[in-house]
Amino acid sequence: MADAKSLRAPDGATGVLVLADGAVLWGRGFGASGEAVGEVCFNTAMTGYQEVMTDPSYAGQIINFTFPHIGNVGTNRDDVEATNPHALGLIVREDVTNPSNFRNIQHFDEWLKANGRIGLAGIDTRALTRRIRQKGAPNGVIAHNAWGEFDIDALLKKAREWPGLEGMDLAKEVSTLQSYQWRDGLWTLRDGYHLNEAGDDRPHVVAIDYGLKRNILRNLVAAGARVTVVKATATAEEVLALNPDGIFLSNGPGDPAATGEYAVPVIRELLETAKPIFGICLGHQLLAIAVGGKTIKMHQGHRGANHPVKRLDDGQVEITSMNHGFAVEVATLPANARETHVSLFDGSNCGFELTDKPVFSVQYHPEASPGPQDSHYLFEKFVGRLEKGA
Repeated sequence: MADAKSLRAPDGATGVLVLADGAVLWGRGFGASGEAVGEVCFNTAMTGYQEVMTDPSYAGQIINFTFPHIGNVGTNRDDVEATNPHALGLIVREDVTNPSNFRNIQHFDEWLKANGRIGLAGIDTRALTRRIRQKGAPNGVIAHNAWGEFDIDALLKKAREWPGLEGMDLAKEVSTLQSYQWRDGLWTLRDGYHLNEAGDDRPHVVAIDYGLKRNILRNLVAAGARVTVVKATATAEEVLALNPDGIFLSNGPGDPAATGEYAVPVIRELLETAKPIFGICLGHQLLAIAVGGKTIKMHQGHRGANHPVKRLDDGQVEITSMNHGFAVEVATLPANARETHVSLFDGSNCGFELTDKPVFSVQYHPEASPGPQDSHYLFEKFVGRLEKGA
């Protein structure tokens, strides 16, 4: 890693990452040309890079993948969590090879170009991960120029002036603009997605979209519900006018305290109805704030598909998929909020439920795409409460 005084690109360098602390990492650019500023984080998943890149929770972030072979199975139309990528760019160790998978329809490099996202190869991603672990997730600029022409001073200035994710509301930027119904189920190798699986006779879930992943909707349908999605700024009156049997609070990007300025009052009104509520990730954090808890910015965050979480009721360990840079301070939760899950990496809170209402949430991603499927039971738990009218 050089510093900002090394202004000239080394021979063959067509990409660069400039961190706000002055570090300069030269590499080989791919995907779209240009530059993007955001928070640099790392992800340890070995699979699912297309799901990761399209996860709205990664808005405002540049992803450093610790697994070296990213892009080698190409891309397809099915393995996406949103219409467009939301991660700003990615950093990898090895160059992207030609795709080797029967489901591929487009080379990863071409997919990035088509979607305006920047890639940077040839980086010691493990060294960058250690740097993030030691110093925290930095702000940075990723840039790609085919001729290797970069204004490092200007890039450094941009990295230092970017305000960072703390205090930033991004949910409104990635949320749907209008309500819609979702009835499709899970994907299988033989049949693809189970289209129009949910009929009108099923219990009705209204999902508030703070940055919703599609596989969450598919799992709700697979568990027996039909779903209507509403925008992040929907009022409690708008939600209740849809006559839901239960309410889902989605994942999403940014600082939960900032999103909570408009989301928390709505959630508090919904809590008063005593309808079943289920939250994931940002939805978990917003629910915690709504009941009186607080959230904090984590040093490096949790991002990957191999995070062990202990279920406190029976001591079972779930291997989970995670993506969050903020966490709930469990000591700030009220007496009627019982902790249900904890991270075995650092002991941070990964779930709680209310003892006097049919309300619960988890910090991790039980829809697990990418990731294991240890936590699918949570969707069945939620939908089961709807069917029972609990």
